[in-house]
Amino acid sequence: MQITGVTQHHVSQPLEDSFGPNWIPGYPQGSHEAEVFEIETDAGITGVTASPSFAGGLDYATPLSLFLQGEDPHDVEGIMRKLETVDLIGPRPWHLELALWDIVGKDAGKPVYELLGGSDDPIRAYASTGEVQPADERIEYVQERVDEGFEAVKLRIAERSDLDVVRAVREAFPDLTLMVDANKGWAVRVMEEETQWSVAEAEAVARELADIGGIEWFEEPLPRHDYAGYARLRDAAEVPIAGGEFNGGPQELYEFLGRDAVDVLQPDAALVTGIKRAVEVAGAARNQGVRFVPHTWTNAIGFAANLHVMAAVGADWCEFPHDPPWTPEAWSAPIHGEFAADGTVTPPQGPGLGVELNRDLLEGDR
Repeated sequence: MQITGVTQHHVSQPLEDSFGPNWIPGYPQGSHEAEVFEIETDAGITGVTASPSFAGGLDYATPLSLFLQGEDPHDVEGIMRKLETVDLIGPRPWHLELALWDIVGKDAGKPVYELLGGSDDPIRAYASTGEVQPADERIEYVQERVDEGFEAVKLRIAERSDLDVVRAVREAFPDLTLMVDANKGWAVRVMEEETQWSVAEAEAVARELADIGGIEWFEEPLPRHDYAGYARLRDAAEVPIAGGEFNGGPQELYEFLGRDAVDVLQPDAALVTGIKRAVEVAGAARNQGVRFVPHTWTNAIGFAANLHVMAAVGADWCEFPHDPPWTPEAWSAPIHGEFAADGTVTPPQGPGLGVELNRDLLEGDR
């Protein structure tokens, strides 16, 4: 089997209202944007994948074709070496590896998690917010998620003063598992610069979170390349420290592990590793007693890929993005149907990634 070409589509799905994600300070979004790729083969099997995008999109299907044409999609490791060159000179390419697994799974007639030795056992899902909101709005939101069956929620904070929201939610829901994400690892700087913390400031926030209690982890309190700072913070903090969702490839994740810098490692297969390297990193984390809980906040295809990884490695939590207007319906727009969770989620059962493109939403080929 050989790859014969790459087709790219831009997807733009309007949101029902503006959405102000914590990682794009001062720049509300009105739509969900993605680049969808189809990798075609001479066997008539097509693999799909997608990457986050922005209004107007980013066209890079033609150079990708030059790297991939003639390659056997089953040679995941060999193609990953080629993608390292793409990473050197162009956009992050790791999402393309997801399409290889989609092809391999379709060729075998099996879902990816099964090819990787995993099971379809339900995985606990936590409802993941994206905005910093006032306490009364967050309490109402959390009640809705609890009513739906969620037993954990991740709250966002940007400043130390936002801990008042965490306290209010804890008081309203004394037994609910809470994760807290500061989003200091990276940011999209369009309108404003994000506020960053020193290690001492992050330690102070961690102490307050420990006092609040029931915090499953404290996520990205420092810039993503401050490995020494993470190690110091982890050594001092009384709450678990998490990070790694948007680092620059597997080698940076091994840097976290080598420095004993995190309790929870969170690389997104669509952004950082691809599926194969995610499974490898998860094994290394397990050997070191570090939990592996991938970031999933991209789109439905990226979510599906990470879910196959979680099923393969036995992750104990699945991040489930849900913060209206950023709803499962909105971020599932590139595919038919939508992902749903009622406190747990299971991987798709169809061959490959188990998703089908919503071609009514795809814009013209690029």
